[in-house]
Amino acid sequence: MDKVLIVRLSSLGDIIHTLPAFAALRANLPDAEITWLVEDKGREVLELVPGLDRIVSVSAKKWGWFSRALRRELRRVAASIRERDQTALDFQGLIKSGLLTWLSRARRRVGFARSDLREPLAGIFYNRQAPAFAPGGHVIAKNLNLLKSLNIKVEKYKFPLDIPPELREQVRSKLEPLGIAGNEPLVVLNVGAAWETKRWPADHWSSLVDELSSLRIFFLLLWGSETERSLAREISLQTGIPISPFFSLQEVMALLREADLVVSGDTFALQAACALSRPVVALFGPTNPGRNGPFREEDKVAFHPLPCSHCYRRTCPQVKCMTAISPEEVASLCRERLEKT
Repeated sequence: MDKVLIVRLSSLGDIIHTLPAFAALRANLPDAEITWLVEDKGREVLELVPGLDRIVSVSAKKWGWFSRALRRELRRVAASIRERDQTALDFQGLIKSGLLTWLSRARRRVGFARSDLREPLAGIFYNRQAPAFAPGGHVIAKNLNLLKSLNIKVEKYKFPLDIPPELREQVRSKLEPLGIAGNEPLVVLNVGAAWETKRWPADHWSSLVDELSSLRIFFLLLWGSETERSLAREISLQTGIPISPFFSLQEVMALLREADLVVSGDTFALQAACALSRPVVALFGPTNPGRNGPFREEDKVAFHPLPCSHCYRRTCPQVKCMTAISPEEVASLCRERLEKT
């Protein structure tokens, strides 16, 4: 029996973007035993992926270099993934993911071409590397390019995600107290982001709601962290639209599955909505929509190229790339996308 180890530790959005590669592996190796090595939080996403044989979690909190905790964690993980007769695929391209690939002792250890590695030193841990990937291409295509080293070629993206009916019902029951009506489109506004440079200003969100007020829509403000909750509360006070209750990661995915439209910056919620084939309007600032954005033609992207575009900076004194996106522009894109739904 073939054995495959997928190494994609984080982030949540990048885990979503690796699912088509897993789907291709499963389609081409139907009898293979496939294991996925992931950080603790990402396990919740992978538990919704049918066809995955085993999930091995890594504790990200123990990644203090040269610490005793790290050594203990590496020994534990190595014992769980060590198998000589397997193929290990590093979809992350970092020194830590390359190290874990090497610790698997796999006979075939495959990584990206040196020019495509986020940390080129990771290349020392592989004995096979994928052909170089064209700059600017979507990260999903980059992940599928890694499979060419196994003579697997795929063009169509497939996302094996199964949202159980009971999980969807659980989310619906949490929304009932907010007054959601079944006959109105549910539009999820994902107002937060881990990077401050990916967040659209609160007054822009409020103006967007005003622009769309004539439509029969049920808006819901989605948040994850306390910072995002504060932003959602500010928008709620200005507009009167409700804030979502706290949802687990899997519940967020079930909520997105119920949505008629998701408006979001470059975050996990956007990547998950795209994977679940939900209509999206994406707001892009410091990151490249061609690399991380929606991939269906009918989805919409608001993005204004600037001399500093694609900087991938997490902080910025002005964030002109996000403030340049006007509420009127996004409202127009929302109307267009809803009409196609």
